[in-house]
Amino acid sequence: MTDATNTPATTGGKRIELTIRAVVLGCLLAVIFTAANTYLGLKVGLTFASAIPAAVISMAILRAFRTSTIWENMTVQTVASVGGAMSSIIFVLPGLVMVGWWLEFPFWESVLICIFGGVLGVTFSIPLRRALVVEAHLPYPEGVAAAEVLTVGSRGAEENESAVRENAAGLWVVVTGAIVSAVYSLLVAGRVFAGEAAKFIKLPAALGGGATGVGFGMQFALLGAGHLIGLSVGLAQLFGLILAWCIAVPLLTSPDFIAWLTAHNIPSIATTLPAGVGAEELASTVWAKEVRFMGAGVIGVAAIWTLIKLAGPLISGLTSALAANAKRKHGEVLDRTEQDIPINIVAGLSVVCLVGIAAILAVFAQGNPTLASSTLLLVGGGLIYVIVIGFAVAAICGYMAGLIGSSNSPVSGVGILAIVVASVLMLGVLALAGVPADPSVVAFALIVTAVVFAVAVIANDNLQDLKTGQLVGATPWRQQVALIIGVVAGAIIIPIILNLLNKAVGFAGGPPGIADDPLPAPQATLISALAKGVIEGGLRWDLIGLGAVIGAVIIVLDAVLNKATGGKAKLPPLAVGIGFYLPAAVTTMLVVGAVGGWLYDKTIKGTRFADVGRRMGVLLASGLIVGESLFLVMTAGVIVGTNNEAPFAMLPEGSAWPAMLAGIAAFAVLTVGLYAWVRRRSAKV
Repeated sequence: MTDATNTPATTGGKRIELTIRAVVLGCLLAVIFTAANTYLGLKVGLTFASAIPAAVISMAILRAFRTSTIWENMTVQTVASVGGAMSSIIFVLPGLVMVGWWLEFPFWESVLICIFGGVLGVTFSIPLRRALVVEAHLPYPEGVAAAEVLTVGSRGAEENESAVRENAAGLWVVVTGAIVSAVYSLLVAGRVFAGEAAKFIKLPAALGGGATGVGFGMQFALLGAGHLIGLSVGLAQLFGLILAWCIAVPLLTSPDFIAWLTAHNIPSIATTLPAGVGAEELASTVWAKEVRFMGAGVIGVAAIWTLIKLAGPLISGLTSALAANAKRKHGEVLDRTEQDIPINIVAGLSVVCLVGIAAILAVFAQGNPTLASSTLLLVGGGLIYVIVIGFAVAAICGYMAGLIGSSNSPVSGVGILAIVVASVLMLGVLALAGVPADPSVVAFALIVTAVVFAVAVIANDNLQDLKTGQLVGATPWRQQVALIIGVVAGAIIIPIILNLLNKAVGFAGGPPGIADDPLPAPQATLISALAKGVIEGGLRWDLIGLGAVIGAVIIVLDAVLNKATGGKAKLPPLAVGIGFYLPAAVTTMLVVGAVGGWLYDKTIKGTRFADVGRRMGVLLASGLIVGESLFLVMTAGVIVGTNNEAPFAMLPEGSAWPAMLAGIAAFAVLTVGLYAWVRRRSAKV
């Protein structure tokens, strides 16, 4: 990439790339996207890639400076996107509240877990950059898309009048989407609209007599998330939803099947419920206590299958990375666009992080009578686990991000495998030390897993950002410094948001909040349940095993479908597993968003503004997520500050049906109107 012709790329011989204004703007955006992603992840178990909206906002703001460059916008995007990615730690950290070990999130302990794990994610992925970004020829869908946006919208040789108009229009699309979703959320909070439409029924005896239900979460954040995941993943989630709610739940709530289970001494949660229980309680309890663990089995098998498929390319990539480092050692001068942070500094940062992690683990162990006598063994084992598993997941997640994108990369599946492995290893360590298992052991396993998960999510995002940097000619070491800054920015805000949400509404399985409307936190719920089940016993391995069998069948179906259609149709097993364990109302709206996004893209396909319209659709989806998420985080602060569970209530309770009908109508009209408006905006660019 050549330096811009209409604006200086350097000032006084210094390249305009890693500047104070870029870092400050990047940190501000990191805080916004981290807060939005934290709420979204706790609500639906998904986070969105914030690179493209961050790039658009950066270009609009830095355009006010005559000397701004594409590389400076790259820095803003890097800091902001990695801060947003850091929020995925909420797939593990709330588990410590759910198991009752923490009542709230201690600020410095939470921040340091995020920082040490996140910086390790950066340092572990630096040696992989050459192999996985430069030489592997992976698609990196989000990284390439972000580079495309930066190239056409930043000051420079390739910028034209159309690009300037698109940049301005894109900012308004993000802002408008955010305002609409925030206002709609305000009306839901005011009880003018219902946030969810659901119906549960008892099936007739001819169909087994069980229970099931269907629901729609009328939330624009879900609609936007569905647009971003795409049709293939959305339909796979629909398949998981059908398996869960049309087959598994009706079967496990059928009186005849329950009687059969009882006769064969197979436990059934339905037998613990009172006679004559309603359809909603029966179906919801069976789904939460049994069907979700089948989903865990599907996800576990899918994650293992992914690792097996990646083994060959991964070994090749690591070999290439080592060869590149050997060239540097022998004095070969590398081009500026190939200059990483020197390996000795990388090693030093890694050692500092490992010492910090060891200190956290040691303080934790010394503070608990059960673990104090085994501190050295536990800390040593924990560090080995972080180093070995952490580097492995950094490579795996980085490769998967390059293959299918950061948003679709199955980091939650890696987290589930990590907690099972960590819990089993903890049992081995305890057996060697002669220490009994208790809640402190579960908490220790969750903390170690949280560190490894932070490594995974940051590596997952970092290589995507480094691909964008490669395409626009950024300097790798400057980007890597920006990545570390983004980790710190995201880490600082996470415990603040978590404490607000914990006090305001609470988490599933944890202490109730003021509003007592707990967030599902699906991955954290599952991971904490797995840790308790492995260490304390009582885990329903039969359900996980059944899910594993279902997952194996889905893998075969995916392969057959892929081959039969020449790669045009797929059935991603991980997405099917997500359809199992997300609440039905959430999955349904994600599917609606995926189909809506596909229909929108189809209507603009073949038009002269198809590419612009596609990018505008992504920006609209991002704005919808950010607006609702930030409003609900703000609402949590108001609930805590006023000690009022419904601070924005405009109508009294008891108007559920009118609010539901009004909500459905308004949601449908606004959705169609927004897509039509974005299409018109795109045509004018």
